[in-house]
Amino acid sequence: MGDEDRAAPSPVDLEDEIDAAVRGDNEPAPDGSSLAADVAALVEDGKTLIEAEIGFQKTRLAFAANRSKSALLSGIFALAFVHLALIALVVGLVIALTPYVTAFGATAIVVGVLMLGAFLLLRRLQISTREIGEAFDSQGDDGEASK
Repeated sequence: MGDEDRAAPSPVDLEDEIDAAVRGDNEPAPDGSSLAADVAALVEDGKTLIEAEIGFQKTRLAFAANRSKSALLSGIFALAFVHLALIALVVGLVIALTPYVTAFGATAIVVGVLMLGAFLLLRRLQISTREIGEAFDSQGDDGEASK
């Protein structure tokens, strides 16, 4: 319905329209709208929003799964390369020490140092796990262990 089809507005209607514009209500309510129709439209909009959100989350999950797979493979290969580098380092140490001590002596030194490192790391693991266990066994501020 265009402006030419409307009757001339009365001064009261004009004043109401100006007040609505000042408040920010530029869109007048459509004729014949009811609360039930507005609620039905709101429910429909809510369904559309939920469907769009579910679609977005599915897409995001698929993207994350794809990137996680790629990251996991990259991490595995990086650890494999580090492992190979450490093997090369151990072999190089044995070869470098062979002129100073025999081949068996060089092997014994390298194995002894590696075993000492493994022992120290295992002790550190044991202390850390004990501290974690104690954190879960304590009963709050009084410091008594629960059993």
